[in-house]
Amino acid sequence: MEMESHTFDKLDLQLLAALELNARAPFSRIGAVLGVSDQTIARRYRRLCAEGGLRVVAVRDAQRLGQDQWMLRLRCAPDSAEAIAEALAKRPDTAWIGLAAGGTEVQCMTRPRSPGDHDDLLLGRLPRTPSVVEIRAHQLLHRFYGGPQGWLGKFAVLTDEQIAGLRPEPSGGTGPARIDPEDEPLVAALERDGRATYPELQRATGRSESAVKRRLAGLIASGAVYIDVEYHSEILGYPLAACLWITAAPAALHSVGEALATHDEIAFASATAGSSNIVVTAVARDTAALYAYLSGRLGSLEGVQYVETTPFLRRVKQLTYARPARQRPV
Repeated sequence: MEMESHTFDKLDLQLLAALELNARAPFSRIGAVLGVSDQTIARRYRRLCAEGGLRVVAVRDAQRLGQDQWMLRLRCAPDSAEAIAEALAKRPDTAWIGLAAGGTEVQCMTRPRSPGDHDDLLLGRLPRTPSVVEIRAHQLLHRFYGGPQGWLGKFAVLTDEQIAGLRPEPSGGTGPARIDPEDEPLVAALERDGRATYPELQRATGRSESAVKRRLAGLIASGAVYIDVEYHSEILGYPLAACLWITAAPAALHSVGEALATHDEIAFASATAGSSNIVVTAVARDTAALYAYLSGRLGSLEGVQYVETTPFLRRVKQLTYARPARQRPV
C-alpha cells in the first residue's frame, strides 16, 4: 500500500500503522522505530488529525464484555435519512453510521451499554420516528475481524523489526473483562482522547497516577477496552466503502467468515442473526475494484450463496462524530 495523496506520504502511513499497533506509544518511541525525530512524529500526528480525520479513542469491547451489538438498517422516507443519521451519530452507543441505497437507508452499529439503552432505541425512539419506514436489526454473534485488529496490519506497512519495537509491553495478569463504576471517569476520558497523558487522566479521575496506570493496564490486558484509531481511508487511496450482507451455507458459516478475515478488502467481518448470516465492511479504491472483488475472490469462495452489496453514499460517523457546520433539524 502507498499513500495516494499530495499531502501525505509513506511516513504518515507508517505512523498510522504504528498507532493501530500501539496507539499510546510515546512519539519518541515511534520516532526511534521509524528513524525520525519525535518532533517530526508530533508534527505528522497533528497534520493527520487536522487534515486526515485522525482520532485516537478508547472503545469498550462489547464482545469481551458480554454485551449485545447490533447492525441496524433503517429505510427512510426521501430527504430524511441524513437528519436521522446525524441524530443517531450524537448518541454515545452508536458507531459506523453510513448513508446507503442512494441516501434512503441508514446503516448503523449500536453498542447499547444496558438493556434500557437497547429498548430505548429499538422499541422506543426509532419506531416513533415517522420518517423511518422500515427497521431491520441484526444482532452480531461472532467477530471474525475488526475491533482491536487494525486494517493496516494486512498491508505489511511495518517491518517485523518495527512491529517488535512498537508492540506494547505485556502487563502482568489479565483479570476478568469488566468496567467497574469507579472506572467510568477513566474510560470516559480515554473515549475523548485515547492518548491523554497520565497527569491528564489523574486530573480527570481524581486517582493517583500510579493507580491510573495500573487500572488502565488492567482494562486493556483484560480486553474490556482497547485504544482504536480512525482516519479517512480516502487519504490512503480507498474512498469507496460498502456493507456486504452475505448468506453462507450454515455448515460453511465459520469457514467463510475466517476466510473473509484474511481478505485485504475487509475491514470488519461478523456473523450475524437475520436474513443474512455474515456482515462485512469492504473498502476499495473504486467501483471497478469493488466489482473485481465481488466477482472474483468473494464470488469464488466456497459456501457463499448470496451477497447483497450496499455502497456507502457518505460515512456520517466512524468511532467519533464531528458535528457538521450546518445541521438540519431533527
